[in-house]
Amino acid sequence: MTQPENDVLKAAQDNLWLHFTRHSAYEQSEIPTIVRGEGSYVYDIHGKRYLDGLAGLFVVQVGHGRHELAEAAAKQAQELAFFPLWSYAHPKAAELAQRLASYTPGELNRVFFTTGGGEAVESAWKLAKQYYKLVGKPLKHKVISRQIAYHGTPQGALSITGIPAFKQMFEPLVPGSVRVPNTNHYRADEITGVKGMTPEEYGFWAAERVARAIEMEGPDTVAAVFAEPVQNAGGCFPPPPGYFQRLREICDEYDVLLVSDEVICAFGRLGTMFGSQKFDYVPDIITCAKGMTSGYSPIGAMIAHERLFEPFKNGDTMFAHGYTFGGHPVSAAVALANLDIFEREDLLGHVTKNEPLFKAALDSLSDLPIVGDVRGSGYFWGIELVKDKVTKETFDAEESERLLRGFLSKALYDAGLYCRADDRGDPVIQLSPPLIAGQKEFDEISSILRNVLTEAWARL
Repeated sequence: MTQPENDVLKAAQDNLWLHFTRHSAYEQSEIPTIVRGEGSYVYDIHGKRYLDGLAGLFVVQVGHGRHELAEAAAKQAQELAFFPLWSYAHPKAAELAQRLASYTPGELNRVFFTTGGGEAVESAWKLAKQYYKLVGKPLKHKVISRQIAYHGTPQGALSITGIPAFKQMFEPLVPGSVRVPNTNHYRADEITGVKGMTPEEYGFWAAERVARAIEMEGPDTVAAVFAEPVQNAGGCFPPPPGYFQRLREICDEYDVLLVSDEVICAFGRLGTMFGSQKFDYVPDIITCAKGMTSGYSPIGAMIAHERLFEPFKNGDTMFAHGYTFGGHPVSAAVALANLDIFEREDLLGHVTKNEPLFKAALDSLSDLPIVGDVRGSGYFWGIELVKDKVTKETFDAEESERLLRGFLSKALYDAGLYCRADDRGDPVIQLSPPLIAGQKEFDEISSILRNVLTEAWARL
């Protein structure tokens, strides 16, 4: 190892505070350090290649190493490196807002830029609160979200998040957040207490829990429902047929905003530009980030229905909210170039065409005794791991710890696959490769998973 490599690894060990990381895991070993990427692959500091089975973090849609995105950033930085959107506009933000609005369903025409997904969720809750005050319904402030759902780490977004372990160290949080069941049909018997519900029946049941929560809290106090098209945490829960249509009806009935949190599901992850389009519903607000630039520069957005902007058009009313780097000129320029690639290479069509192939590659693992469920949509899939396929018995906390952190995470990485072995809910492996991936990458993912999961079962 060269001296510069040693210096980098020492700096990582001594000075870098990693996100969502147990640093004790690296007391006796170096921190894995990725230095470059190309296509669907990344390379560590020692030159070893890994298939990026998570697109970084559900982000790198067009793949690594796209020179045109780097060039777009450099060109914009030379022309206008920075200017805020506080009472001023700049061309790239205006152009990007118009382009995003052209892709959205319905009349979601107003784009409020942030620097990431958590900020977009935070912005949506604040808008919902202020909107209802402006239209004469000042008590409407509460939000409803789903169990185990992740919506971000700022104090408001964290309050909406449904993962207790992420919240307990930061309580008390923002009051007014209420939880309802998620769309995990695999666990429907346990969740409902009713055996044998069809996906349609379970979807209706889960949507009705939202209506009951609104009634319980008081419709005059509930401002919004936050839901991902495919819920991430817990392992890729797709919506049962009819779920979002019923949810839309419920929100309309009680005058509650439907917020589609698409930080992961937008920009082709499901094969459509926005996840709500995949499941044929029109929300009042979309929150998005990650894939907008394929990660080549940070940006996020809250995209609101035109009617939510109406109260802000007149008089001295303003949305007293913003971010220094929201709609950054360089990020906006990169986003536009990224969307050019989407259109030029028909990435949405590519994902739609290849979704059955990806699903088949993962379904082929269903013969393994540890694989309980394979679920997802587009290029966004989860594999739930179980102790008993017949009873669906899951692992207890200690077993899950040994399985995921004690073996799977490192074993998959050592085998050349970067993905997520997660225990927010039941143990799952999540897969979300760059949108340029195809059969070759699917076969590689399946082969590595088969070998590692077979060994994991033998160790149990």
